[in-house]
Amino acid sequence: MSRFHRNGTGTGPANGRGPAVERLRKRADFLDVAAGLRASATAFVLQACERTDTGPSRVGFTVSKKVGNAVERNRVRRRLREIVRLSDAGRLRAGNDYVLVGRRPALHRPFAQLIEDFSHALERVHQQRRAANQPAARRGGDQG
Repeated sequence: MSRFHRNGTGTGPANGRGPAVERLRKRADFLDVAAGLRASATAFVLQACERTDTGPSRVGFTVSKKVGNAVERNRVRRRLREIVRLSDAGRLRAGNDYVLVGRRPALHRPFAQLIEDFSHALERVHQQRRAANQPAARRGGDQG
């Protein structure tokens, strides 16, 4: 059974598959995430945004027509969905939205490498958020 359901809700802790993960579906949500933090990888760009609520994390996927025809775009989208499903969903923070923007190399990149890239991209996005939340003096900003 997929971690993502058609109605946009993910599997929850009740069935032993880890924290709930929901899908992003509305354009406004994708635009909000696009204005947030991002981390690039060879096969995708991970965008992240913190919401005001503390609900389950939400994940969206997008692949432009530049990637290829419909078959290729759908294959990239399926591969991205699978790396999120197989990754440790506990690393996706509650109250956050994530969008994976697929790139053409996702078609042929080894799957193990995609999972590793996703893990590193998540770390980078979360580090950016920590750096943004630190006071200016700790970041080496103006001290005088």
